[in-house]
Amino acid sequence: MSQPQVIWHQHNVTRADRERLKGQRGCVVWFTGLSGSGKSTIANQVERQLYDRGVHTFLLDGDNIRHGLNATPQILAGRGEEYARRFGLGFSPEDREENIRRIGCVAELFAAAGIVTLTAFVSPYRRDRELVRNLVEAGGAAGDFIEVFVDAPLEVCEARDPKGLYKKARAGEIPHFTGISDPYEPPLQAELRLPAGSATPTALASQVVQYLEQSGKLGA
Repeated sequence: MSQPQVIWHQHNVTRADRERLKGQRGCVVWFTGLSGSGKSTIANQVERQLYDRGVHTFLLDGDNIRHGLNATPQILAGRGEEYARRFGLGFSPEDREENIRRIGCVAELFAAAGIVTLTAFVSPYRRDRELVRNLVEAGGAAGDFIEVFVDAPLEVCEARDPKGLYKKARAGEIPHFTGISDPYEPPLQAELRLPAGSATPTALASQVVQYLEQSGKLGA
């Protein structure tokens, strides 16, 4: 059987058309940091502030994505063991890489639709984040990928431990857990660094919104 031909089709409605219609620039705001650092909390605050200003947004959250698009083998178990093993994503380094690759592709599609796309993922490896940056900026322009490092020390995140994950990781119940048995590679040149605990989540979110405004993302 011959290989199927996969051909890219140009759209009649362009990205610029979509952005003009919305009156804003599509982009990806990529929150990264340890589990418990406050990524999701701040990202939600950013989305609320942008929504209140009439900005079209969408938030891709790590836990939510793991329930659907990037479901774990356990969640897919009802479809059969072979299916779950083949298509489910666990938390090994390889599965984490594929998790971020898929999210990067989805985020790029949202940005191409003219939407300010917020993502909140641990995304521990610099290489994976850089690949998403390249993908997003290749489909748009330099500056369309905004890396936001929510910087919280491990001991602070572990003390918070809102989901009890660090406790389980220390007990050996969760393998490949970032910060305990797997590394976290902090950004070297993030567009924004938010020192967790230096201000309220609302105030930290305002810094992100101010950056988007100053960089021209909120007005096409």
